[in-house]
Amino acid sequence: MSFIQKEISDFTVQAYVDGGFKEVTKEDVLGKWSVFFFYPADFTFVCPTELEDLADKYEEFKNINCEIYSVSCDTHYVHKAWHDASKTIQKIQYPMLADPTGALARSFDVMIEEDGVAERASFIVNPEGKIVAYEVIAGNVGRNADELFRRVQASQFVAQHGDEVCPAKWKPGAETLKPSLDLVGLI
Repeated sequence: MSFIQKEISDFTVQAYVDGGFKEVTKEDVLGKWSVFFFYPADFTFVCPTELEDLADKYEEFKNINCEIYSVSCDTHYVHKAWHDASKTIQKIQYPMLADPTGALARSFDVMIEEDGVAERASFIVNPEGKIVAYEVIAGNVGRNADELFRRVQASQFVAQHGDEVCPAKWKPGAETLKPSLDLVGLI
């Protein structure tokens, strides 16, 4: 089943952000681009490398009107404890969403029920609250913030230029394609 163009469900969760706790809801997500970055658990191995990679690129995401929401099934208290304990996690400025009941992970269909953790999954959500891109990968393989950033940029471009599409490895300023009968078989 595809999640493309599926509207995200209503939600209310606690987050650790800016040195404190804050409630985050679906309403907070609407009106801007968002990335929901699910990961299995705090105090693990691959997860902090990914979260640091995102932290290093966070300003660039903000500059294109895209908020990052990291999500695990840990509590907001555990997020704070991890932040306090790890120099790597102290770099994070984006909201770390707490999903201890797994409700958010289940709404995105990435909950691993037998383990009580979320899959390693990324969802790009447009300002209307609809999923426009996602990936779910094995828990032992880390993701790349540069590629995620490129996909957000491409998603934003096609949202603005509906008659154009972005080929593989497209980046802003590169050529796009205008699908037509004239292109069939020529690429």
